[in-house]
Amino acid sequence: MSKIDLYEQLLTIEQQAKLTFDGITEMKAVLSKVLEENAELEIENKHLREHLQELQQTTEETDTKDLSQGLSKSKQNLQNLYEEGFHICPYFYGSRRENDEPCAFCNDVIYGERTAD
Repeated sequence: MSKIDLYEQLLTIEQQAKLTFDGITEMKAVLSKVLEENAELEIENKHLREHLQELQQTTEETDTKDLSQGLSKSKQNLQNLYEEGFHICPYFYGSRRENDEPCAFCNDVIYGERTAD
């Protein structure tokens, strides 16, 4: 092997090393950007989850208030009887609810929407 061949091989290896180094540098920059975006998204996701939890709590509190305050006096009286453990539906009216089991018919009487025919 001549000195010229050896020198050309050395130049080829140097060029390949530069290309490899440039590729590694580019991958490092892309990875750094992806990790930064991931950290930002994790923080944003955490804040969104907290905000969603606050909204759900607010909605639940509002729904509970609306159910109690939005009822007429007669429906509030029926609700009180139901909470004391009695059926208020036409099917079982006045009988005790065993183990305070929920009754869809009673709930429909209290909270169901009625339309005038």
